[in-house]
Parts: sequence; C-alpha cells; structure tokens
Amino acid sequence: MALQGLWHRFPRQDANTWVLRDLDLSLAHGELLGLLGPSGCGKTTLLRLIAGLERPERGTVELAGRRVAGSGHWLAPERRGVGMVFQDYALFPHLTAWQNAGFGLGGGRRRLRSQERLRWLLELVGLAELADRYPHELSGGQRQRLALVRALAPEPSVLLLDEPFSNLDVEVRRHLRSELPALLRTCGISGVLVTHDPEEALAICDRIAVLRDGVLQQCASPRDLLSHPANPFIGRFVLQANLLPVERGAGGLLTTACGPVQAVDAGAGTVAPRPPETNGQEPCQVMVTSDGLELLPDPEGPGQVVARECQGRSWMVQVRLGALTLRALAPIDHPWEPGDRCRVRFAAEADLRLYPGSACVQAR
Repeated sequence: MALQGLWHRFPRQDANTWVLRDLDLSLAHGELLGLLGPSGCGKTTLLRLIAGLERPERGTVELAGRRVAGSGHWLAPERRGVGMVFQDYALFPHLTAWQNAGFGLGGGRRRLRSQERLRWLLELVGLAELADRYPHELSGGQRQRLALVRALAPEPSVLLLDEPFSNLDVEVRRHLRSELPALLRTCGISGVLVTHDPEEALAICDRIAVLRDGVLQQCASPRDLLSHPANPFIGRFVLQANLLPVERGAGGLLTTACGPVQAVDAGAGTVAPRPPETNGQEPCQVMVTSDGLELLPDPEGPGQVVARECQGRSWMVQVRLGALTLRALAPIDHPWEPGDRCRVRFAAEADLRLYPGSACVQAR
C-alpha cells in the first residue's frame, strides 16, 4: 500500500479546514501499521480513503501495486480487496456464526474454496465448535474473532481495523490484540490498526504513524518512537512525558523547576548546554518521562501531590510545582497522598531532551 500527498476535507467545511493534509504513508507486505492519535485527528478518515468510502481531494492511493484513487483513477470499494473490522462487530443477529463469516462470498467454485478457508479460519481463532451459534450466544471476544474471520475470508490484500478492541474488557482486549499479529502473519495479510491508545499501538504494531490535526507527525518503529520522539507532542501523547520551560543563567547554564539541565538536544542528537538551533536566545523546553523524575518528601517543599494512581509496584503521582503539573513514577513503598509536600528533581539516569519553543503548562 502506498499513499502519496493525500488531502481531504468534508463537504460544508471551511475551505481551509482539512481533515488530512499532505499525508504520505506506505505499508509493506505482512506489516501491521498503527494509526495513533487523539480523537478527531483523521485516523478513521484515512481508513475510509483507503477502503474507498471517501474520495481524496488530492493525492493518490495504491493497493497491491495498482492505483485505486487519484490522478483520474477510481476503483469501487468492493473491487479493492480490502477487509474492514469495526469496533461494534457489525454482525447480523439473525445469522449464525458460520453464515456471518461467509456473508458476501462469491458463488461457484470460488465459494467452495472460500468455505474451506472459512473452516480453516474458524479453527484458527477457536470458533469451529461454535459455528452454529448466533451472535448473542457468543462472548464479546468471540464476536470480535468472528468479525475478523468475516473480514479475512475473501483473502483481502490489506485488513483495516478501526479500534476493534475498544468495546472489550481489559483482559480480553489484551489477549485478542496479542493474537492479531500472528493471525495476520499466518494469513499473509497486511494490516492497518486505528487506535487512540499508545500502549496498544506500541505493544503489537511493526510501525506507528502518529497523527495530529490531520498532519503526520512521525512514522517509526515502536523502539524509534520511544527513543527519538520527533517533537514534544509525540513525547506527551505517546510517552506521557513532562515538558518544563527552561531558563538561562550565567554562563549559559540551563535551569528548570526541577534543577539544572545537561540534555540531549532532540534535533542534533548531541549533549549540549543549549539547543544549537535556538542560538541561546529563543525559548526552549526540556522533555522528561515520568520515570526521569524523583519525589523527595519535604513538608516545606515547593511541590504538592494532587493525585496518585497505583500501577502495580509503583505510584504514578501528579505533582503541582508552581504553574506546572508533572507526572512522576514513584516506588510503591512510600504512601503518597494528595496534599503531601515534596521536592522534585531529575533522576540520575533521566533521559532529558531539549526542544525549541515554549513548554506547555500542563503535561499529559
């Protein structure tokens, strides 16, 4: 799959309001690509353009080596060889699991081959013994597996998944999403997964494309995305990192509310006392993840705990420090409570990265 220069907006929108803007993406054979971003950033619209449910205003869409949209080309959705899985399953309540799985398959010899594939797929996802049941007789996880089988039965070249696990409970969601990459590899099919959950995308996707307001921010492997976020937005949304404004002291020393900074410049990738692109004059900000901050109990400290969540063996503590609200990962053995005073400093092994521009007051 190859998308080049995609622009799209909906009718009756302002002429300058684009849902997607100049987007380029590719998908290798057998790859699972995650589309990650906040609600309204254009993820589902991009799926609809790939499937043929929308026509791009500009740009081209290629599937399996042929152009299906743009530059005078248009191929109807049913001829694109695309499978789709939705978050609400979209199963027919009056049809059995077998009938739902085979809905829309062709007739003749092709149908006979397809039925053999149906049996194989149902066995693959553990539904072979439940083929005679109706959707209401299946659990949520079983219904989502059935929706996957129906989408895979016609042997599509690419499978599009629009937040398929969002309606499932936590345990079933984790189990199903861990099965998805192996299922696609077994079937020899590429996939595009839409999600607003960074944990989900990082857990199972080969690459992740991060969108914001219709613009592609970065497309990289989970490892590269975590190690080298392209901008502060990715740091906040994907890493749930903190952003702190930086002040310059005597001799060019950089300081923050949590102490002095000797950080890796996010643009140059080198250790420096200030980002070279700012020439030491423009505002800059430092990004630090929650495990890069340490909380020290101090009744007279400038920080105040406003909330905390238990995350297994650690607390995720929200601390108000002046105009900032920071997130810090703290050991579970200290009973942090809202209202506790503390000091906040950078951990010895904190990975600090400098970015030009003013920091957001509240980190997510």
